[in-house]
Amino acid sequence: MKSLILLTLLVFLISCTGEIMPEDTQSQETPETPTTPAIEGDTVVLETTKGNIEIKLNPGKAPVTVKNFLTYVNEGHYDDTVFHRVIVGFMIQGGGFTEDAVQKPTHDPIILESENGLANKRGTIAMARTMVPDSATSQFFINVADNAMLDFAPRNPGYAVFGEVTVGMNVVDDIVQAKTVPKGQHQDWPRDSITITKAYVKG
Repeated sequence: MKSLILLTLLVFLISCTGEIMPEDTQSQETPETPTTPAIEGDTVVLETTKGNIEIKLNPGKAPVTVKNFLTYVNEGHYDDTVFHRVIVGFMIQGGGFTEDAVQKPTHDPIILESENGLANKRGTIAMARTMVPDSATSQFFINVADNAMLDFAPRNPGYAVFGEVTVGMNVVDDIVQAKTVPKGQHQDWPRDSITITKAYVKG
């Protein structure tokens, strides 16, 4: 029954927005390819107004995606952005907007690494994208349930998992319960802002 509800929600989201994990802009630039390897086992800390979330990255399985994510972290891109989309039983999404719903500029999109053997299970982090597979830039989401329908499969490009929450899943669970309101083009924006105050690689 839970799987049926999630599938129904997914179909509804596609019919309403044309996207599952939308970003408001879409670049036609050539996707980025890796030039330098990420450090195996890097942990990124997201300091939020609800508490800290620690994410262990998996560059062995998703080198392009991890390199991209670390670029945004090290540039301070995620600082003072909000979780702009939260859906109970599904996921929380952030990494692209300020509290005023202004979308931050991004680098070129990257190639999709969804066919890497990592599943969209509860506690994993994956890249958001438009309906174009190679379109992810800065936005990411954290799964709060096992979302197998987001995994790579024949005729389904899926969403690229590149790490998992190791500390602070209780914070994620708190965030996903936030009351939401429509804001701009977004239907599931938290009524009270939930901000990533700082993101950094754990030393």
